[in-house]
Amino acid sequence: MLGEWDAALAVLDPDSEPELRAEIAVDRWFFQTDGHEEAEKSVAALDPASPTAQLLTARMAYSRLLFQRDARADDRAVAEAGYRAAAQSGDELQRGWAEYHWGVLLDNIDEDPAGALARYETALEIAKKYGDGYFESYIIRHLAHLKEPTEGIAMLRRSLHLRAALGARPQTIAAQAALAEDLPEDDPERAELIRTFRPGAEELRIGWLLSDN
Repeated sequence: MLGEWDAALAVLDPDSEPELRAEIAVDRWFFQTDGHEEAEKSVAALDPASPTAQLLTARMAYSRLLFQRDARADDRAVAEAGYRAAAQSGDELQRGWAEYHWGVLLDNIDEDPAGALARYETALEIAKKYGDGYFESYIIRHLAHLKEPTEGIAMLRRSLHLRAALGARPQTIAAQAALAEDLPEDDPERAELIRTFRPGAEELRIGWLLSDN
């Protein structure tokens, strides 16, 4: 959670911890839009029928669509199929993550907020049931823009605080950027958030956090 993706991949044994390695490689691709080939190879090394492989395959397809980086004709279908399959997992938290990511696909790619809301709410119930603040921080970050402004800002702040408390550095930086984006342009807090998150985004090479600010 520190954004040290290269260092983590360098010390992980791909044979003994293939799922963890694949998850880190996919996270690096998502945050840095770099290392796509390694991420894809890491996912391909997993049992394709496993919920983890299905979820990560879907996330890769979604990310290509979101960032418009070498998107493939079947990426939309691959993403939904992977999320749908992973949502059948017997592991409730893993099912919750699949529901969440499925909601993001509906939200950001399909522009279907009603469909996304149902997925987010299911995921949030699971996150709260298990007291998983890290997971909750992701869900409410996306729920925020579907709520009234005051409630949405409160959700963005909670997402930021949850991530900061857990020491999740790239996620905290992303939460700072999200909150700044939703605050009025003349709000001093917005200016402070921008001054705070930009150096971290530059250090971790999270380009998509810098392009619009």
